[in-house]
Amino acid sequence: MAGPRIRRTAGGAAVLALALALSGCAGDDGDSPAEPSDAASRAASAAASLASEASEVLASATAEAGRRIEEITEGIDVRDDVRLGTPRTDGAGRATVEVTARNTAASARSFVVQIDFTDRDGNLRDTVVVTVSGVPAGQSGRATARSTHALSGDVRAEVARAVRY
Repeated sequence: MAGPRIRRTAGGAAVLALALALSGCAGDDGDSPAEPSDAASRAASAAASLASEASEVLASATAEAGRRIEEITEGIDVRDDVRLGTPRTDGAGRATVEVTARNTAASARSFVVQIDFTDRDGNLRDTVVVTVSGVPAGQSGRATARSTHALSGDVRAEVARAVRY
């Protein structure tokens, strides 16, 4: 399950697009000043484009999380054996949450857990996959899930999927 992990963020693109949209002080011919409404229109267009890109990035992350869990062909669904702590924000503004997986099997097992970070209204903001490795029989193991980018506001966490293997 190890492999390269590609991460895209909309934050850098947002700054670049907004700067490009607002820095256009010249009109189309390059000589005359642009109308303020032109700059606002370009900024609105850039913002709409970024919102679309952010949505695509989130959909891609969700699909990748699903693929990683589906790679485990002999796993057992154990969502009820996984508990989450209270989400917190780290120094970089990323949401973190402690994941505790209880191993009810007769031998040591590992867990792959998909955590969805949502806002107060239940809108998906980010999704991550964390592995809790080598949990002894009858015991619990812990890991920390960390969002892939900074999340603001009231962030909640829920177990979307959990597989023991």
